[in-house]
Amino acid sequence: MTDIEIARNAKLEKITEIGKKLDISEDNLELYGKYKAKVITDKIDNKKENGKLILVTAISPTPLGEGKTTISISIADGLRRIGKKSILALREPSLGPVFGIKGGATGGGHAQIAPMEDINLHFTGDIHAITAANNLLSAIIDNHIYYGNELGIEKVVWKRCLDINDRQLRKVNTGLSGENKIVPREDNFDITVASEVMAILCLATDIDDLKKKLGNIIIGYNKEEKPIYAKDLKAEGSMAVLLKDAIKPNLVQTLENTPAIIHGGPFANIAHGCNSIIATKLAMKLGDYCVTEAGFGSDLGAEKFLNIKCRKAGIRPDAVVCVATIKALKYHGGAPKDKILEENKECLENGMENLYRHVENLKDRFGLNVIVAINKYNTDTEQEIEFVQNELKKRNVESSLVESWAKGGEGAIDIAHKLVKLVEKEEKFKYIYELDKNITEKINKVATEIYGAKSVNYTEEAIKDIEKIQKLGYENLPVCIAKTQYSFSDDPKNLECKEPFEINVRSVELKAGAGFIVVLAGKIMTMPGLPKVPAAESIDIDEDGKIVGIF
Repeated sequence: MTDIEIARNAKLEKITEIGKKLDISEDNLELYGKYKAKVITDKIDNKKENGKLILVTAISPTPLGEGKTTISISIADGLRRIGKKSILALREPSLGPVFGIKGGATGGGHAQIAPMEDINLHFTGDIHAITAANNLLSAIIDNHIYYGNELGIEKVVWKRCLDINDRQLRKVNTGLSGENKIVPREDNFDITVASEVMAILCLATDIDDLKKKLGNIIIGYNKEEKPIYAKDLKAEGSMAVLLKDAIKPNLVQTLENTPAIIHGGPFANIAHGCNSIIATKLAMKLGDYCVTEAGFGSDLGAEKFLNIKCRKAGIRPDAVVCVATIKALKYHGGAPKDKILEENKECLENGMENLYRHVENLKDRFGLNVIVAINKYNTDTEQEIEFVQNELKKRNVESSLVESWAKGGEGAIDIAHKLVKLVEKEEKFKYIYELDKNITEKINKVATEIYGAKSVNYTEEAIKDIEKIQKLGYENLPVCIAKTQYSFSDDPKNLECKEPFEINVRSVELKAGAGFIVVLAGKIMTMPGLPKVPAAESIDIDEDGKIVGIF
């Protein structure tokens, strides 16, 4: 059966019953039909001790991903099966991948969150609200310029957004109607999940903090190169109104009826890659074990989770699961993309270096408790699995074979038992850099210690960007490096990283509202494009009104 067929055959419980498992009364839920609800967080008891936080990350992925969400779901289900009060805290899927190359982001097989079609598409409208708030600010900016430009906006840096992969919108000209007083200019679109509004929603602690952060968005600069903020345009209030429901986390369930809070969805290669602080902290209060994930490999999502989100939220994971697949190991060991499902011992051996790097970063550089989850595919052989397990054992790295796609929570019982023990072990968690270091020091630290680069190159534009940020007094913010997810380097074709490499920084952007500095490395784009044969071609609705083709 396909994922969507498996999901439809599951027996879901009413969302009010899921709420009861977490001691949430119906009065504290805003229902969106039978199986979805918003949680009213200010009515939740915050005095309860936090549950254990389990972060799921991965090795460098293949273009189709390695199943972090599937593993996260099965671990939460597995913990429930061994009698633990577990809960999920995950990101919302973007329409970009759903209709692009990766497909949906609600897990797979018997490890899914539901209702999968709703979550993968419009869900409760959060991402649409973020798009609207982002573009309302754009409209206010251009309207201000139209009516005389009292603030003296000389350069607009705020971009419009859309939650669809559309490379044609990376650079556009606007204001071409020829009407009197309309000023044409070059503009850009980001995908919504790369919008600063998305980052702000995910890093805000409540509606007041959200409004403050929205007001601190830098929309442009005047002739003296002084920043102009959204609050100067009095835009933060109306933007917050559009986000008043979006800031409330969403409650759904797995196919095994484990509670799941799904909220926020920034990409990890072009943004900070984690669900909202509100959702994670809520889940830690509601469950004894909270399972969350960070996007792409640990060099991206986990690094930002730890250096950005953990700092701002005042939390840290009690254990980290690093997901690995045999196919990804072979992919990063030199196997061609169309041959990664075939047996290839040499490439598998070579690819282990990628896994070792991720594990070493998490264990030695961040000081965390780590276990490797081997996400089993039906194409994997016993010999391949045994090889990976034995090699990890030689390095004193704990691992577990997880069969979540085929067996759901049952396939994650072994790792659930191991995690219950692992979260009790002492950690020596530390950040990779301190915030009082200068911007280039922080970038260099991540590039050399996490990526393994020998050095960092900066374009003249990037150097000017950094000098400007320092002059404005924002150099003490964390850095959010945007680069390819397929490699430790900034070159998506350099999968093995055998030779010494450099990270090439082309520009640096201040996100004063979100509270971090975006560093654009290599050729990464903040508006992706569709592949030659997008998933959109196979998605349809049949004569019975059922959606088909989402995977």
